Amino acid sequence: VERTPLQWAQELVYDAWDEDNRRRCITLARKALDICPDCADAYCLLAREVARTSAEERALYEAAVRAAERALGPEPFKENVGLFWGILETRPYMGARAGLAQVMWEMKEHESAIEHLQELLKLNPNDNQGLRYILAGWLATIGDDLTLSKLLKKYNEATASLEYARALMVFRTKGDTKPAQKALAEAFQTNAYIPDFLLGNKPIPSELPYYYSPGKEDEAVLVADNLEGAWHNTSGAIEWLRRSWQSRKPQNPKTRPTRTR
Repeated sequence: VERTPLQWAQELVYDAWDEDNRRRCITLARKALDICPDCADAYCLLAREVARTSAEERALYEAAVRAAERALGPEPFKENVGLFWGILETRPYMGARAGLAQVMWEMKEHESAIEHLQELLKLNPNDNQGLRYILAGWLATIGDDLTLSKLLKKYNEATASLEYARALMVFRTKGDTKPAQKALAEAFQTNAYIPDFLLGNKPIPSELPYYYSPGKEDEAVLVADNLEGAWHNTSGAIEWLRRSWQSRKPQNPKTRPTRTR
């Protein structure tokens, strides 16, 4: 079967992902766009590799989203809401829009960034991208406890990202009460390394890990990076965390490797 220009371009992007030479990687991405300007993954690759400013990165991710929309057409957005990740052709769109949301958050366009993630979760409620963890941190950071509460009820799971966001939300809404203390104790059980990063006992590295294991220090770095602003911007939260942490010696659960994206 003869390949379409988009399929040829996508193959070049796959080669670029496997390329150790950065210059060669960029060349392949640009060649892919020469073959087919609807190759969203090529724009995403360039956003990560060549953008020098947030504005340039945003422009490339916006181009990626538009390219993915052209490639998909309108039908999937009408007929496949809730099933997106199961359709391979939708994944460049999902990645592009998640990348755009991230750079918009970094540019302090918080409400718009949050809306992007919320829309992506509607398209793919199973959340294969792990966006619920990022969204929980963002909602906690802007203090939208009502929306955060709904998110935590929808994804009712004992993961470090959600449990530390939950503990902060309960403290913010109920103060240093038994429900808040219980929520924080449960958070400690998911990952015992996070408090040291939130309290500043350990610095959060500038380069975040690509993989993590639940309960381990690499997960703690990712969670603390996402929730640091929320904890520090909540009056009394860091002092409460410090008191609670000093009085406990939590145990870590068994771990298994997990990819972050």
